[in-house]
Amino acid sequence: MANHKSALKRNRQNIKRNASNTANRTRVKNETKRVLEAVAKKDKDAAEKALHNATKTISSVASKGVLHKRAASRKISGLARQVNKLSASG
Repeated sequence: MANHKSALKRNRQNIKRNASNTANRTRVKNETKRVLEAVAKKDKDAAEKALHNATKTISSVASKGVLHKRAASRKISGLARQVNKLSASG
């Protein structure tokens, strides 16, 4: 355990940041799940709405540094590809 005042503060900051980052990663997973569920149901409108929300969330999380920008881009691209495939077939 840290003893110096600055190290104690650093620990408090790390705990807060870890909780925030965990919550943000969970938000990304939940939004992704919503898109995939809509795609599985072949519900084009719901999938497009969910994709829009997921894109906003993933971009926001990436801008905060929780996800790497290329990882975020890859996630958005993969989801968009699935939704577009649904639009093309339906």
